[in-house]
Amino acid sequence: MESDNQTASVTEFILLGLSAHPKLEKTFFVLILSMYLVILLGNGVLILVTVSVSCLHTPMYFFLGNLSFLDICYTTSSVPLILDSFLTPRKTIHFSACAVQMFLSFAMGATECVLLGMMAFDRYVAICNPLRYPVVMNKTVYVPMAACSWAAGGAASMVQTSLAMKLPFCGNNIINHFTCEILAVMKLACVDISINVISMGVTNVIFLGVPVLFIFVSYIFILTTILRIPSAEGRKKAFSTCFAHLTVVVVFYGTILFMYGKPKSKDPLGRDKQDLSDKLISLFYGVVTPMLNPIIYSLRNKDVKAAVRNLVSQKCFTQ
Repeated sequence: MESDNQTASVTEFILLGLSAHPKLEKTFFVLILSMYLVILLGNGVLILVTVSVSCLHTPMYFFLGNLSFLDICYTTSSVPLILDSFLTPRKTIHFSACAVQMFLSFAMGATECVLLGMMAFDRYVAICNPLRYPVVMNKTVYVPMAACSWAAGGAASMVQTSLAMKLPFCGNNIINHFTCEILAVMKLACVDISINVISMGVTNVIFLGVPVLFIFVSYIFILTTILRIPSAEGRKKAFSTCFAHLTVVVVFYGTILFMYGKPKSKDPLGRDKQDLSDKLISLFYGVVTPMLNPIIYSLRNKDVKAAVRNLVSQKCFTQ
């Protein structure tokens, strides 16, 4: 009963964000808003193209449409809250709203990890077993694969969010972040959070480590197969079908490693600077990767470029 009373005492959280740097807030408001609009436009166009153009009704573009929708959901779960915090003096969020935002952000992140693994499998089958590709990657296979990605991410987020929000909070409600980042929220609890940290670690291994390993192994087989192609033109064409996915994987996981792998400063002044740096890196990670994905997939992709042109003219191109 005492734990319930302690939890009920916290009805809202205060998000620090850039409160200590008010001069930066207006600048970052314009910058983040511009990037958010680019995300909505770029990913929205990709979804429209992959749905409307029948020539792109293939597993690869089905997964790409899911990735674009996921990126829109991921940024929408946090960016409006961040933009609002840049304009309002009191940066608060209700306890229940914090739980919803935490759930959505975690779910989208976990789903993207699994989805990138599914996309690697699609490229593996396309390159290593091209004759069996239509059989292996038919609609009854790739649709459930995408659905499982969403279900797995949602289930993992539900577990972690429930564990975090059931913790007793004894009055300290200041989150040193732009959003309700789950670890930042758990640190406010007035009890031992070892179980939560262990649970989070296991989830990270499953949703980060396993997909990375799967992608790595898939690309070993893919590269081995590509190197066996006798003609340089054939090798180039085969690799070009994997280039966009591989680039997205490197950007996605590379940013995560950079965020959590750099050493912590022990100097108090250094810690303050690093705290600002960590928050800005986290902020841009949440918008840069979703903004780059449609650019990466359309920049070197002749099918997408042609589909956009033909969507405008209402004619489908011939592959």
